[in-house]
Amino acid sequence: MKVIVVGCGTQGRYVSLALCKVGHEVTVIDKDFKTEELWSVASMNDYQLSVVIGDGCDIKTLEKATCLGADVVLSCTGDDEDNLVISLLAKQEFGVPRVIARVNHPLNEWMFNDHWGVDRAVSPSHLLMSLIEEEVTRDKIVELLSFDDGRVELIETTLSDESELVGKTITELNIPRECSVVAVLRDGHVVFPRPETVVASGDEIILLSSKATTGEVHAIFEK
Repeated sequence: MKVIVVGCGTQGRYVSLALCKVGHEVTVIDKDFKTEELWSVASMNDYQLSVVIGDGCDIKTLEKATCLGADVVLSCTGDDEDNLVISLLAKQEFGVPRVIARVNHPLNEWMFNDHWGVDRAVSPSHLLMSLIEEEVTRDKIVELLSFDDGRVELIETTLSDESELVGKTITELNIPRECSVVAVLRDGHVVFPRPETVVASGDEIILLSSKATTGEVHAIFEK
């Protein structure tokens, strides 16, 4: 797979080398000449990595990085405006099938959608908040990820001892048709749910739900 990573900060460097290690062809774009040090590290380990020094918001820089033909573009700079411009160029000018963009400021997350060429937005702040909520709440729905421009969500809830759902089967939960239980985490292990699977106190239930039915799912688990 051919991947272009724009932005060679801590996250960009880590992702680039990690992708190289598993055999992907990676091109890094950054304004900083120190980025060439990454190429030296990669070449010493026989990784398939190229470096382009330049502005990822410049279409000529993207052409130099052979953005045309890339499978994935990761826009990973420290500036949200740059990440949006890079994503839009990658999608509209070069037709990249998969564009992933980093969200630096959580208040900007609403802009990172398909109108700007973003297929998947990654917000570290949002992920941290979800993890914290997961640890401190029981019988509450926590959003983990969203897909399809926010129309589908991956959500999670942990059953408390007091939950009315403890002891019921997956079928008896009466979950809407547009929602599915995709996994149950129990005592550090994954239980692949079946209709007859009985849920227990302390179970972490992972569901994939349409946004339209999220309210019904909340009502079921947050009694």
